[in-house]
Amino acid sequence: MLDTERIVAGLRGAFARDAGRKGLLQYAADRLQAAGPPYTSVYLYMLHGGELVLEAFAGRETDHTRIAVGHGVCGTAVATGQDQNVGDVRAISNYIACNAFTRSELVVLIRRGQVVLGQIDVDSDQPDPFTPDEEAAVRRVAEALAVLL
Repeated sequence: MLDTERIVAGLRGAFARDAGRKGLLQYAADRLQAAGPPYTSVYLYMLHGGELVLEAFAGRETDHTRIAVGHGVCGTAVATGQDQNVGDVRAISNYIACNAFTRSELVVLIRRGQVVLGQIDVDSDQPDPFTPDEEAAVRRVAEALAVLL
């Protein structure tokens, strides 16, 4: 389970030190991925018009640095305004694979009120590992980012 209190406190400290947007996003990606399994790779995409743009990541690199709203799990989250917890990505017809090892994906929107700013995208090599508690923990990090960005 994530130590969200520690991650949020670290984000606030980075904000106080004027880490800037890039620094805050990278801090969140690094700390989430450092929690270990099931957090294999963490990508922070921010919304720019009609597409999500990768601004920070920790874990495996991806060629998917831009994702159109409505495409894949990430784009679906923005299009529907709902977080996505996909236990088996192979069962999703519009899944955009970042790598061949990913088995599940959790996408939590970063939003200020009803305005979507971006998202935290967590890939896992494990099938169906994201419990409601894990999803809520990632949401707390997203909520902190929404305030600090």
